[in-house]
Amino acid sequence: MAVARPKTLRQAKASYATNSELAWWIFMRVSGLALIFLIFGHIFMNNIQINVSNVDYAYVATRFSKGWVKVYDSFLLGFAMLHGANGLRYNVEDYFKNPQRRFWAKLILFSVVAIVFVLGVMTLWAFSFEEMGDAIDALPHGN
Repeated sequence: MAVARPKTLRQAKASYATNSELAWWIFMRVSGLALIFLIFGHIFMNNIQINVSNVDYAYVATRFSKGWVKVYDSFLLGFAMLHGANGLRYNVEDYFKNPQRRFWAKLILFSVVAIVFVLGVMTLWAFSFEEMGDAIDALPHGN
């Protein structure tokens, strides 16, 4: 018989023995709500505000040259990665009964999450999209 997960803050405080589990429980609710607004904002800015057929490298380079877009997308990436990783951590806790296998599964999970997050943030912040756009425009276009 599966144990029911707490649905309210009071139930979570009563059922979780450590403060870290309570913090993760709260984070899942807050990040889920934040992700709804971030994702709908992303969809609005990229699919509704402009015609999707007009999206090309110049549009993306112009968009990513703005600092607020990089911050916005960094938050979107961070919340999505942490929210998804924590959900997978719950599954690892449920399905890996052997403590050693559970440890290695979580180590692999968090390593992959960290690598993807670092690469994503580096892609957003390290490249000069304006310079790359100028370089692409300078390439000869075959007709």
